[in-house]
Amino acid sequence: MESIQKYLKKHGFGGFCPKAVLFDMDGVLINSMPNHAVAWQRSMATFGIRMTADDAYATEGARGIDTIRNMVKQQQGKDITLEEAQAMYDVKTRFFGEMPKAEIMPGAYELMEKLHQEGFVMAVVTGSGQRPLINRLTTDFHPFITEDHITTAYDVQRGKPAPDPYLAGMKKCGTEPWETIVVENAPLGIQAGVAAQCFTIGVNTGPLPDEQLWQAGADLVIPSMTALCEIVECGVRRVE
Repeated sequence: MESIQKYLKKHGFGGFCPKAVLFDMDGVLINSMPNHAVAWQRSMATFGIRMTADDAYATEGARGIDTIRNMVKQQQGKDITLEEAQAMYDVKTRFFGEMPKAEIMPGAYELMEKLHQEGFVMAVVTGSGQRPLINRLTTDFHPFITEDHITTAYDVQRGKPAPDPYLAGMKKCGTEPWETIVVENAPLGIQAGVAAQCFTIGVNTGPLPDEQLWQAGADLVIPSMTALCEIVECGVRRVE
């Protein structure tokens, strides 16, 4: 595949031997981004912060507390503490919890089934810190995702687009970058996967144009999790 050859050349790796797949959660495994967009807008409005749906998608993948601190700085010209940002994020979490339950992304569970059959290790790397949503992972994606293979916003000091979340995910899986595939739907997440030197697939499940995912550095861009499932069915194999 041409995208793999470009990936190897870009990073100077001698081979691509995929053994693990690290998934983002929102917009990849769970169709939760529409709910997040509404929750962000409603919650931030209570603090006098204007946040649009486009803002929610543009900052997707970053730690919520980082997004809040940046927006407060931009709009109100002040620096707030992590504790203050967390209190604001707790309000956003409450608004999100009042939204209808988001569905599993079409094709996501089927994809995990196929990867499991091929012997891949699977993990989730998310910028979210919302416990109820994270708890769904070990239930809705049982037996493929376990608690010890989930990396959240509270496991790292620097969130996406820094490589730290995916470096932590690889550590949990015991793999190197050339043994790891990242599946993301947002530019910041793609930047994080690329910065960690993983083969990074952009799955465009949201409103952003494909070009933004390519510009973020994606090694491959596809339209849906169902399409990725079909690619895997056609021949991706774990390399021992």
